[in-house]
Amino acid sequence: MKSKPDGHGRTSLDRLNEKDSVLFLNSRSSLFPFEDAFLDDSHGDQSLSSGLSSPTRCQNGERVERYSRKVFVGGLPPDIDEGYAFLLFQEESSVQALIDACLEEDGKLYLCVSSPTIKDKPVQIRPWNLSDSDFVMDGSQPLDPRKTIFVGGVPRPLRAVELAMIMDRLYGGVCYAGIDTDPELKYPKGAGRVAFSNQQSYIAAISARFVQLQHNDIDKRVEVKPYVLDDQMCDECQGTRCGGKFAPFFCANVTCLQYYCEYCWASIHSRAGREFHKPLVKEGGDRPRHVPFRWS
Repeated sequence: MKSKPDGHGRTSLDRLNEKDSVLFLNSRSSLFPFEDAFLDDSHGDQSLSSGLSSPTRCQNGERVERYSRKVFVGGLPPDIDEGYAFLLFQEESSVQALIDACLEEDGKLYLCVSSPTIKDKPVQIRPWNLSDSDFVMDGSQPLDPRKTIFVGGVPRPLRAVELAMIMDRLYGGVCYAGIDTDPELKYPKGAGRVAFSNQQSYIAAISARFVQLQHNDIDKRVEVKPYVLDDQMCDECQGTRCGGKFAPFFCANVTCLQYYCEYCWASIHSRAGREFHKPLVKEGGDRPRHVPFRWS
């Protein structure tokens, strides 16, 4: 597997290195970002081959980025400290140049690299196509944040369309799935969101608590929780008992599924059968977590 040289004897990788600097590393603001005109009409194209070969998109005469500037490289030679690395590019166009330098086999991209002990070892190049971050399964259904779940520990190769299909197969009623990405490089953070069209599917998903994601080489057990919003009023008092502040607590128990201010949480959950419910709060990275409630 070798990239073809041009008339000057340079390969595509040589030209890539001349154009951009690369950093090797070991190791979204809206709930439904596509509603913010992030995606264009080509969003429905989810195939790998078409995503790699399609030309650069333009919108209103301006170039639209197609790939994250962060690229995963796997299967490095064994004499390298780690078996994988990340490439960070200054320009998104360099990612396309890297892709052009690769060879495709069985839907995967490979580039030959050499080390002191191995020459021309094929390593996997795994770019992230930005259009894989969101997938609308049923555009006729309104998206309800209160029927949306948080999925933690999502494997980074998994695309939104695949997450949607898995969840729809398990619970039905999926209308949207999204992969959380970091705001700067737009690379997956290892979490996702799934919106359902009905309460029954939503409750079935959060009641399961864990789900097995199986797709191709992926087989991982991940955590499922309600997606907690930070801009909701208390469902009991509508802000009248907390000075109009947003509710800090969400009760994920299926008998509640409501947002509460501190006063109303204490009042409602002092009742028999509810005293053991745990409040769910939103923390950094959109990840919800349970916190102990201090009874006064």
